[in-house]
Amino acid sequence: MKRTYFQARRFFGVAASLVVAAGLMGADDPKKTVEAGGVTFKAPESWKSVPTKSQMRKAQLRVEPIKGDDFPADLVVYVFPGGAGSVDANVERWQKQFKDADGKTPKIESKKVKAKNAEATRVETSGLYHPTAFPGMPAEPDRPNARLLGAIVVTDKYGYFLKMVGPDKTMKEASKAFDELISSLEVGEN
Repeated sequence: MKRTYFQARRFFGVAASLVVAAGLMGADDPKKTVEAGGVTFKAPESWKSVPTKSQMRKAQLRVEPIKGDDFPADLVVYVFPGGAGSVDANVERWQKQFKDADGKTPKIESKKVKAKNAEATRVETSGLYHPTAFPGMPAEPDRPNARLLGAIVVTDKYGYFLKMVGPDKTMKEASKAFDELISSLEVGEN
């Protein structure tokens, strides 16, 4: 009898830990509506809005790292009039911000997916992240073992870029919530 009691207690303790971890990544989190520069989407409540670092950033959400990761993931929404170049050029630019273990540019996955009222290009890559330095902004540190999840929507008037970078384990856990975010993405014209 004692053994069964302790087994049940351990089982429910492990199950509760898994539910908490899933909630932190947004898988089963209640959703909030985010409006940013002409796009609207649903994001997990646990992804906290933080002040943007520049006028180019229309919104920024932070995902706390899971146990074992040492920095948070950030989702940044950029909106550029005129599109800011082709989808392929932007995918390549993001890809070049990463290096694999051999110091080479890693492969990047790129595929078309359906957003709520538009077609999006979803991208993903991983490795050593070397953020682009922008004039007038403090340089961000290189981030080893990082992953990028991104979505790009280009219309006749604007380019919408959602770029999420963070530690590999945290990003893998947040991947499902990111895909749900893309599915909810609605593009309006500014």
